[in-house]
Amino acid sequence: MESLQDLVRKYYMEQGYNCAETLIHAGNEYYNLHLHEDDMKMMAGFGGGMFVGSTCGALVGSVATISKLVIKTKAHDQMQDIRPVVVRCNQHFREVLGATDCAHVKARHHSKEVRCLNTCLLASQVLEDVLKEFDIVQ
Repeated sequence: MESLQDLVRKYYMEQGYNCAETLIHAGNEYYNLHLHEDDMKMMAGFGGGMFVGSTCGALVGSVATISKLVIKTKAHDQMQDIRPVVVRCNQHFREVLGATDCAHVKARHHSKEVRCLNTCLLASQVLEDVLKEFDIVQ
């Protein structure tokens, strides 16, 4: 089985998805989320920090993956389940990448050669760390 990082490389570099799309596609395949291709199109507008340098798309894609894994009905029914995981994901993302907004993350991790691949790879590691920390996946 391919690693989550291998899937991130595939979706970002080979298939040309943006950061948010990459994380949800890789998460969908790796964690068997059973999302359909049409469902994942909803992530398109979150790339580039919603195209204005706001919250990093890789973080948004990670939180979307967490939400699909944790929530059975809706967030308000499971606030005690979802809130600490998402808060920790944000904290750990900031620790590892130095910021949570695209403009600052991009300044640190973007390169001409691979664009935001390094951001997506680090985000996928953060995602895995947080899911393991909360025993959501093994």
